[in-house]
Amino acid sequence: MGFAKLRESQIGALLTSTYLIYSLVFWAYPFAWLIILSFADWRFIGAPSFAGLDNFYTVFQNREFWNSMWNVLRFLGYYLPIVFISSLAFAFGLKRVRFGKAFIALSFLLANVSSGVAYSLVFSKVFSLTGPVNTFLSNTFGFVIPWFSSPDFAMLSISLVVTWKFVGYYGLILYSGLVAIPTEIHEAATLDKTNPITRLFRVTLPMINAQLVLVFVLAITIAFGIFTEAYLITGGGPLESTNMPMVVMYETAFNRLQPTWAALMTVIVAITAYVVIKGFRALFEKDVELS
Repeated sequence: MGFAKLRESQIGALLTSTYLIYSLVFWAYPFAWLIILSFADWRFIGAPSFAGLDNFYTVFQNREFWNSMWNVLRFLGYYLPIVFISSLAFAFGLKRVRFGKAFIALSFLLANVSSGVAYSLVFSKVFSLTGPVNTFLSNTFGFVIPWFSSPDFAMLSISLVVTWKFVGYYGLILYSGLVAIPTEIHEAATLDKTNPITRLFRVTLPMINAQLVLVFVLAITIAFGIFTEAYLITGGGPLESTNMPMVVMYETAFNRLQPTWAALMTVIVAITAYVVIKGFRALFEKDVELS
């Protein structure tokens, strides 16, 4: 018996060690290197030299970078309600479907695994001033919408594109929570003659708290890491209205040849995202027992 437990613990340690090694190589080491570069002066060539707090002074005075951080909040203001409502609607719809659930789920998941470059180019054409969406609006209602050329609509448009990519993925997460709710709970709520809105906010949503928190955490993580859509569709414009931190870091490192500034920006973004996610979880995450 003792040998079996020892064998089991060794197998567990081996399986765990693979993840630890992966984390050290692909997460801990790069992040430590970023911290080192934050205090260094380096231009891709030669050995880094110690620069003290020079990078901090420069980055904290960089208006473009802090404007991009503000754009993250603007993006979340559009993205969170849109993707939440769309994903929840998809989850409820999938729960009511009797046939072809796997096909529908896979169809929506295709967007999640699609090439960011490919769908960004497609959406830039679809929502252009002469694209099919504006052609339909012009022919039907007599007006067009400057989806990507107006500072007022550009961030909303980017949010819609990103929602298209993740709505199926988030919807399946919420769907897994919905199917795990015991039917007796909904039956009891129905017997108490509660209306559908009350059941949604007092029964269903609290019972899938874990899935909701996961979806929102993933959405917040995505907001801090957006690059492809903003870079390829709008280039950060117009008037820097969609200039996201990843775009600023890329241009700072490779166009302006200031990788140490970009490294410090990366550390700031990572810490900010961590604090926001920890704060969100502390406020909204609850322990829910399904029985």
